[in-house]
Amino acid sequence: MSTTGEATVNPDGSTTFDDAGADANFDNTTDGSGIPNMDEETTAEEIIKGTDPALYLAIAVVCFAVIFVFIQIRKKRKSDEIDSFFSNLDGDKFNLQLPGSVDEYYEVKEKCEKAGWEPGQSSGAQPSPHHRALAQALMKRCIDDIPIVTHIQRESPGMNKLYSQSMCSVKQWKSYQAAEAMVSAEVEEVRAEADEIEPGWSQVIWRQAMQYSQMLKQKEEQAKKAQAEQQRAIAAQQAA
Repeated sequence: MSTTGEATVNPDGSTTFDDAGADANFDNTTDGSGIPNMDEETTAEEIIKGTDPALYLAIAVVCFAVIFVFIQIRKKRKSDEIDSFFSNLDGDKFNLQLPGSVDEYYEVKEKCEKAGWEPGQSSGAQPSPHHRALAQALMKRCIDDIPIVTHIQRESPGMNKLYSQSMCSVKQWKSYQAAEAMVSAEVEEVRAEADEIEPGWSQVIWRQAMQYSQMLKQKEEQAKKAQAEQQRAIAAQQAA
């Protein structure tokens, strides 16, 4: 039910109505400060509409750049692996060379021959200085040959299998054959030289060289380990 305000007659004859109810009902649209309240959904929509589209474009560009860089890194890594694989297929792993101790041996042999040593002479109970020097030079040569000999022995079964299945390139197979021929010739040449120094030595020289090689390797590893322990001990003393 509506409420009518009280009428008042003014001295000039005009009439004024006191509508108190209208003032009382007006405060539902204003807060204490007199500022009208805003609808929350309308406010969020206006904020979204007010966002600069360039911001979305910048975020998209950054995301694209990150993805692009990641893809390029993966492609580069995969390309390097493929290049390494085909580099091995091209025969780089069989680009072997004889050690410098081969030439050193022949230099020692030449000096010994000039000093009167003759091939095939038995050392007897007391080997001559020239005999000992030549034997030591040949053993050093044999020990230095061990890495390339073991390399060919390790690769030979795989290469022959690849070749039988037509899975290796012509360049790789020829490179392997050249390396194998070089190493085989070196093995036989060392045996021949061993028999010249001491008849029958050719039967055991490679086995002896392998044993000496392993002993030298173990000695080297022990020396490195001892050095590392010494450095740790010095560091601990300095830190104390």
